Amino acid sequence: MRERSDEQLMKSYADGDMAAFEHLYQRYRGPLYRYVLRLVGDATACNDLYQGSWEKIIRARCQYKVTVPFKAWMYRIAHNHVMDHFRRLRPESELLPESIESSTPGPEEGVLATSRKTALAAAVARLPPEQRDVLALRLESGLDLQTIAEVTGVNREAAKSRLRYAVAKLKKTLKE
Repeated sequence: MRERSDEQLMKSYADGDMAAFEHLYQRYRGPLYRYVLRLVGDATACNDLYQGSWEKIIRARCQYKVTVPFKAWMYRIAHNHVMDHFRRLRPESELLPESIESSTPGPEEGVLATSRKTALAAAVARLPPEQRDVLALRLESGLDLQTIAEVTGVNREAAKSRLRYAVAKLKKTLKE
């Protein structure tokens, strides 16, 4: 039996099929959570924003158009929800490197790996929010540049430029 596409599942959910929503939720709960966590860096805020994103998806189910890729639509809702959160927090608060580090290192991680991870987390935290956003969409969600552009509301070239600058800054920072 062929697995139904995200778009078919969302259409079925909009028509009242709760099992279709469960399939979508199972597919995207991890990637969406990691995306939101990468943006906000705080587990408590992430949990609230993650749940809020799903609530918005649920409320908007009848407005979903099958012609739009579900994945892009879902990340766009989450992106907008997180950006609204940041706007409410102004002045912009600095993300501390400690807030995006994993608190439970794996057994295979050595001292060197922990040091590199800390340096990377600090470097990512210092990126401008626009660059951090496209980096998270690319790394955590595996989205292509066109979809990232649609999610963030910029053209493809701007998304590509933001990603390129983010990677360049990370490389420069980690070489120092």
